[in-house]
Amino acid sequence: MPLATWIAFVIAGSLIAISPGSGAVLSMSHGLAYGLRKASATVAGLQCGLLLVFAIAGAGVGSLLLASELAFNIVKIIGALYLMYLGVQQWRAPVAAGTGQAGAPLPAHPSWQKRALTGFLTNATNPKGIIFMVAVLPTFISKTLPLLPQLVILGATMLVIDTIVMHGYAFLASSMQHYFRDAGAVRKQNRFFGAVLVFIGGALFFVKRGNHS
Repeated sequence: MPLATWIAFVIAGSLIAISPGSGAVLSMSHGLAYGLRKASATVAGLQCGLLLVFAIAGAGVGSLLLASELAFNIVKIIGALYLMYLGVQQWRAPVAAGTGQAGAPLPAHPSWQKRALTGFLTNATNPKGIIFMVAVLPTFISKTLPLLPQLVILGATMLVIDTIVMHGYAFLASSMQHYFRDAGAVRKQNRFFGAVLVFIGGALFFVKRGNHS
């Protein structure tokens, strides 16, 4: 793969990763609620979901999915409902009285498996991710070179970029944890991120298949 093509993909991948979306919101939410170290499980799950979407797009299944209105709508509805479910769960998350005060019990954090699964499902059920990958990948694939090595290079590059960016979001959020020590602040945080996730999930219902619609 030519170096210029790879650099162009790095730039495009960085812009896609930095753009606000469900993954960024989830990373910030978990970074603020659980801290950077525990949010790493969420980020790892997000990358597994991203890898699945990348593989689907690279294998050409993404194009078939976008060509089928029924299949696309099924994925879209599942993704939208899942994000809205996460938002409602976040909004209703219990907050222990006296959270953050000396000697007061803190609410139990979800296990790393649950955080990772939440991250995985968030990316794996996001039809916008498939749209982005199907639209972006062909631009950087050379028909004169073997396909698999190119997909491996681009996939690994995208995973590294997105891992760094999502950890960045989680770090920025975790650095503000000291502002959210009391129960009232934690409740406001949960409701803010819950509302954002519900909004993003609702917005997915309006995602179109682009040139295939």
